[in-house]
Amino acid sequence: MPSSARRRRVHRKPGVDTGIIALIGLSILSIILQSFENLAEKYGGVFHVFEVATVAVFTAEYILRIWTADLLYPGEKHPRLKYIVSFMAVIDLLAILPFYLPFISADMRFLRMIRLFRLFRLLRVFKLGRYFDALQVILKVIRESSTRLIISVMLCLFVMLFSAIVMYTVENPVQPEQFPNVIASLWWAICTLTTVGYGDVYPVTVVGRFFASVISLVGIGIIAIPTGIIAAGFTSVIDGRQSDRDPKKYCPYCGHRIE
Repeated sequence: MPSSARRRRVHRKPGVDTGIIALIGLSILSIILQSFENLAEKYGGVFHVFEVATVAVFTAEYILRIWTADLLYPGEKHPRLKYIVSFMAVIDLLAILPFYLPFISADMRFLRMIRLFRLFRLLRVFKLGRYFDALQVILKVIRESSTRLIISVMLCLFVMLFSAIVMYTVENPVQPEQFPNVIASLWWAICTLTTVGYGDVYPVTVVGRFFASVISLVGIGIIAIPTGIIAAGFTSVIDGRQSDRDPKKYCPYCGHRIE
């Protein structure tokens, strides 16, 4: 077993993990319940006390993880800095930041902006990725397939822009209110390529309908590209994990991998 995996098992406390997971779930449930005006008015005090307690626990967790970063990154010159800029540490910070922002300034315009930052509370759900192995696999697949995914997204954007330009050229003379410019025509391209097809904007000319039919078929293939990339990534990661679990590849005495 690799030393990193052994280190995670040594320092991970199942009881603490279960408590944090439950707290994250209750926090998300609290955010949902506060969207109901009658519940927010009736139990506003309870929600506030729970929010304070939740933020206190998450803040303590964040500070302790920074303090023990040298255990997570042994041998690193600046382990705490490396942890602070890591993805999960940024999620941890953004999850608690909206609570502390009102204490920075009393300016009303600033306080109105905080309403937008309060959306970051929903990032607490991503904290679950630290405690569930399946979510870690998903993040690893996305990270390892990032280059190919970016290329597929760029290809999709190019096809959307090309479709919007063609549809604007064909349909604008007939229905200028539906296709007034290329940017507005992007709405039709997005709905068509993603096979949503709301039907609020559609071509009426013969050429436009023919082109729309072709784009609809192309859209199926375009959407399938990132799906195939992610599926291949899952297969690669799962096969790699099964290979790593082979006990013949590790020393039975020290636990290090045998090259």
